[in-house]
Amino acid sequence: MEQQPRTANGQPPPVPGPFPPTMDPRAASPHPQAQQPPRQGEQAPGPNQQPPPVDPYQQLPWVSDGTPTAEEFARRRLAKPAEPTATMGARAMLQKGTMGLVRLAPGKREQEYKQDVEMVRRNFGGLRQVTVVNPKGGAGKTVAVLLLAMTFGQKRGGYVLAWDNNETQGTLGMRAQQDFHARTVRDMMRDLHLFRGSHGRVGDLSQYVRAQGEGMFDVLASDESATAGEMLTASAFAEIREIVSRFYKLIFVDTGNNVRAQNWQAAMDATDQLVITMSARNDSAETAARMLDHLEQSGRQRLVRQAVSVVTMPPTRKDIDLPAIQRHFAARTRAVLLAPYEKLIDSGEPLRYGHLSNGTRDSWLKIAAAVAEGL
Repeated sequence: MEQQPRTANGQPPPVPGPFPPTMDPRAASPHPQAQQPPRQGEQAPGPNQQPPPVDPYQQLPWVSDGTPTAEEFARRRLAKPAEPTATMGARAMLQKGTMGLVRLAPGKREQEYKQDVEMVRRNFGGLRQVTVVNPKGGAGKTVAVLLLAMTFGQKRGGYVLAWDNNETQGTLGMRAQQDFHARTVRDMMRDLHLFRGSHGRVGDLSQYVRAQGEGMFDVLASDESATAGEMLTASAFAEIREIVSRFYKLIFVDTGNNVRAQNWQAAMDATDQLVITMSARNDSAETAARMLDHLEQSGRQRLVRQAVSVVTMPPTRKDIDLPAIQRHFAARTRAVLLAPYEKLIDSGEPLRYGHLSNGTRDSWLKIAAAVAEGL
């Protein structure tokens, strides 16, 4: 066996590398990183331990002499925010009653409320479409579209559109607030040439959508006549969506009852988040379940798995099988949430956000946060 060469002290010779033996590889950089002493309470890294991360700005040669930079100046804005204090419930009342001498942190309910609001307000990174579906009439699709649009409009501001994509007669325009005009998607289809290319401004679009005032969103109604003309095609849906996407960041689409209609299928293809609505009745839930079968068989499994299911409660829980409905849709979709009974909604009258009960507003904020989580 061949003997390895040894140095005078019996050690193997150094392995040759890209640097001379007397040169520290770190010296190859024109701006060597300064060794930072460990801070108080920290231990120096061992031989096999990675050093802690270093601020990249401290490596720059023009700040090594301690001269302040614009980055250092801007960091003052990253100061720790003040400790949150209660603004809701008994904790807020106690704080107000003591003129601020007693300061209490927000309770669990207020913390959850603020988390839901922050989820609704977060940046989605572009246009998003939420499509509400159930082929059975009376399943709460239109109400869900309105209440979701109201909630997002209230918590985020404008740029929210509720669009009735019914293939024939729809009721979204009837349940929304009226505007200075009664135009529908049919009128917009007739005038599509006004928006093609670079034509069309938000002021022009206001002649076709209905502003909802305090709701902070707009409505694009479907034809409200029972004797409407031809059914909407997939290409018509695509053209309208391309136009409204110039002016809105979030679109809620109400759908009809015919899953084979071209515009229904086109809405599915453009969906970012699916919302399935049903009343707490077996027939409504079974229709929704069969629709999920259809979506999965047509290659939309991911859309189904990420969907949010909303079960609308009747005035009484008598003779309903709620646990079975919840179990089925919890196994097939991302979340199942309950919407409480609201007499105003059941009346069929136009909806106003300010007229809803606190319980209904809180429940739909929770539903909106679940929807936002998927966007």
